[in-house]
Amino acid sequence: MSHPRVLAVVMALGLAAAGLFGLAAPAARAAPVKHVEAELVPQSRTVAPGQTLYVALHQKIIPGWHTYWRNPGDAGEATTLDWTLPPGWSAGSIVWPEPERFVAGPLMNYVFSTEVYLPVAIQVPSDARPGRTTLAATANWLVCKDVCIPETTKLSLPVTVVAAAAGVTSRPDPAGQAVADTVANAPKPAGLKASFAYLAKSEQVRLTLSGGALKGQDISKAYFFPYDGTVLEHVKPQLPAKAGAGLTLLLPAGYAFTHNKAPAKLEGIITFGPGRAFEVSATPVKRGDAAAGPRPDDGGGFGGLPGALAFAFIGGLILNLMPCVFPVLSIKAAALARHVESPGKAAAEGMVFLVGCVLTFVALAGALILAQQAGQAVGWGFQLQSAGVVAALTLLMLAIGLNLSGVFEIGLSVQGAGQGLAGQGGLVGAFFTGVLAVVVAAPCTAPFMAGAIGWAFTRPPVEALSVFVALGLGLAAPFVLVSLIPGLFKRLPRPGAWMEGLKKTLAFPMYGSAAWLAWVFVQQAGANGLALLFAAAVFIAFAVWLFGVSQRASRPWLPRFGAVAGLLVAIPLAVMGSAMTASAEIPSGGPSPVSGIAAEPWSPAKVDSLRAAGRPVFVDFTAAWCVTCQVNERTALATAGVADAFRRTNTAYLRADWTNRNADIADALKAQGRAGVPLYLVYDAKGGEPQVLPQILTEGGVVSALNSASAGKPTA
Repeated sequence: MSHPRVLAVVMALGLAAAGLFGLAAPAARAAPVKHVEAELVPQSRTVAPGQTLYVALHQKIIPGWHTYWRNPGDAGEATTLDWTLPPGWSAGSIVWPEPERFVAGPLMNYVFSTEVYLPVAIQVPSDARPGRTTLAATANWLVCKDVCIPETTKLSLPVTVVAAAAGVTSRPDPAGQAVADTVANAPKPAGLKASFAYLAKSEQVRLTLSGGALKGQDISKAYFFPYDGTVLEHVKPQLPAKAGAGLTLLLPAGYAFTHNKAPAKLEGIITFGPGRAFEVSATPVKRGDAAAGPRPDDGGGFGGLPGALAFAFIGGLILNLMPCVFPVLSIKAAALARHVESPGKAAAEGMVFLVGCVLTFVALAGALILAQQAGQAVGWGFQLQSAGVVAALTLLMLAIGLNLSGVFEIGLSVQGAGQGLAGQGGLVGAFFTGVLAVVVAAPCTAPFMAGAIGWAFTRPPVEALSVFVALGLGLAAPFVLVSLIPGLFKRLPRPGAWMEGLKKTLAFPMYGSAAWLAWVFVQQAGANGLALLFAAAVFIAFAVWLFGVSQRASRPWLPRFGAVAGLLVAIPLAVMGSAMTASAEIPSGGPSPVSGIAAEPWSPAKVDSLRAAGRPVFVDFTAAWCVTCQVNERTALATAGVADAFRRTNTAYLRADWTNRNADIADALKAQGRAGVPLYLVYDAKGGEPQVLPQILTEGGVVSALNSASAGKPTA
């Protein structure tokens, strides 16, 4: 679709063409035009005095072209009807059916394609005289494909007025039935209670809905079509989420809001799929309530894209200290130390490592964005919600550990897949070290990182991906600085015999990572799946040992054949173990880390019922693969002081375990402006919005939050 200014030029040219070719000439009942065939279709051929007759403009649009809804979106023009009626007759507005969404580059339009009926209610006066009469209308529309062409035609329709006693045709013909169906299925008010608030820091509009019409609807498919084309940025994503028994949508604010011209009401239709749309008229919330609801800025208010990029970079730096990624990065540090006498090689490997980090972050984010747009309930760290990925990483970490222990040789690190890579200066290995670092680091949501990621997933793809570029830069920055700055590089210890000892020492963090991943795997696939994974690990170890034997043998073909055979056995075992995920019933709850306090499975309904009973509620959004979550459980939540605070305040402990995919948990995270775990919410005893605790918990912070919630104090 063209820019609006270009569109205006095209429209003018189209009008000129319409005059030259006689498109505005009077037409009969069916008036074919170049791109749209139009006619007036009545619901019934006869009507009695005082009745309402629906007459629709029926448009048949040639393939590939479209006309527009009442709000055309970023460009276009709505279809109009100018009626000429008998004296005393009157016409209402068009009853608009639900439109389609059409994206063209940076624009989104709301359109109709192929065929559409646009009904209008015609009111017949009570004193209408029986007999034949004619209804006439001039129809104007804009039809677009690669260019836009305005078209107009004059249409007429004969109608018979009958005496009331004679009755009206009870069964309309097929065309009349299509009109009746369009009227019946058009979006209508459904008693929905609606309010909206403008969140200036994130330039979003929070639309909150509640009412019986929402029951049983698929919240993930919710989409709001506004009547006013200036209130939203149409092409940007809308983020629906459950809010108790209702629905909250975070909408990208348009010109009207960003330029202090907010409407008195936000009106439009909310749809959950074809035939499931309702009219909405939302009023603004009171000023004191404007901070309520989801916080797309994660409470940080870091000021748009520049702030998000800064937070993401800092979060990437902190990832270097997280236990999940440390084993891989320690190997990279050893590789840099090996090149201490070759600064050029070290600088090249540092830059390639950076490229691997950045590209992998972008690839993971792109895959997540595509999955979410396809309706999948996934969030950051989604790769470890797949038992197959966890199994593969477990076996890879084991193989790397065995390599470092000297069972077989592919260099001092995971810097290659054979002797050929050593001859390439380790650049390929450096790239894949960056890839592996990101894959295992992504589930570790570091401080500063969560807010940036949550903000990113409320923005268009280009802005979102730029945040993940900043994350990759932050993760790679320390190694790039050491490899590029001579002063820092010269401080590294000289190569020597110590490197062989360091190499074998670094094997043990890799074994620890493999053990952790195996623990995650059992949460997903159960004990039977873990047994198959352990069997696969034995065959992997056997295979790499034989490969090591072949490297020292004069006739290496026999042990290498055995190594290949071991791999061929290990892979199916790991796949079979991963396939048991489907039969592993994992509840959203789990064991409580708080001594003496039972953990109940989380659900929105459970939160509502506990709050209705006047109890404070602590909600722990966690996952087995989230190292930060596990550290918090053992260092803060497992303390005697926290346990005493839970008992003293009678706070309920709800646990939302996201180890496996869960659509409700994904929606709840999204409603808080988060894309991953951990997330800790504390609801007070007297209602109100939850307090969001920091990602790194302390005993004092948790106790203070529980005390405030018990007292019913406003939460920050």
